[in-house]
Amino acid sequence: MSFFGELYLRSTLPFLSEETTAKEVTYLARRFEDLQVPGPVVDLGCGHGRHAARLNARGPLADRVIGLELDALSLQERLPGFPAVRADLRSLPFRTGSLAGAYAWYSTLFVFSDEEHEALLREVARCLRPGGRLVLHTVPYERLAAQPEASFSTRLPDGSLLEERSRFDAVRGRDEATRRLTRPDGRVLSGQYAIRYYPLADLTRLLESTGFSVCWVHGGLEEERPSATSTDLIVGAELRGSSQLRQKRQTVNFMSGSST
Repeated sequence: MSFFGELYLRSTLPFLSEETTAKEVTYLARRFEDLQVPGPVVDLGCGHGRHAARLNARGPLADRVIGLELDALSLQERLPGFPAVRADLRSLPFRTGSLAGAYAWYSTLFVFSDEEHEALLREVARCLRPGGRLVLHTVPYERLAAQPEASFSTRLPDGSLLEERSRFDAVRGRDEATRRLTRPDGRVLSGQYAIRYYPLADLTRLLESTGFSVCWVHGGLEEERPSATSTDLIVGAELRGSSQLRQKRQTVNFMSGSST
């Protein structure tokens, strides 16, 4: 079965407290409050909508948020108060230059191959207007490298048994894991997943190569400086304008010895 379906939904919801969600929503609202570009802002991989529902209800993004999610069950059980579309992150159903911004939480953008991550970010860039903003959340590479193996077993509030084992390959930057959820009725959901974690320098290069300029990097929701022990790595980037993109291409071509 697909990992990012019922297994993911049932095994993560119990850990998403109202307090945590409120802090994350406050952070996102603060980071978008000075956005001057008109248009919608997309929650990439919105899940059941814990961010989108609140951001669309009030604050700087009120009535501007659209959710995007591939998992049908998550959309079926999503919170009310925001529109959503079912689509793949790698093929966004939005017109070129139609969006003001986008955000993605919990490494949502990095569950594919390196080549797909580059194509995915170019797809996000295609949909954004010049000056459009992207906020993405992940975990510091160094934090995973310091503890490459992890496992846990716990009972969830509904009586389900959740078990997981993971191993981080620092050379490839990929954390690979197996998760098993035994439901109270005896039904077992199991699946594997892999997440790519980039060192900050590599992530910055990836964003810049796909049309973005990094504006800020935070190590947590209080906007603290990132470090190897930070629990979060949050990057804010904006789409460069066409003149900046031409200048960037010219610089790259000159440095590579290209005559084009």
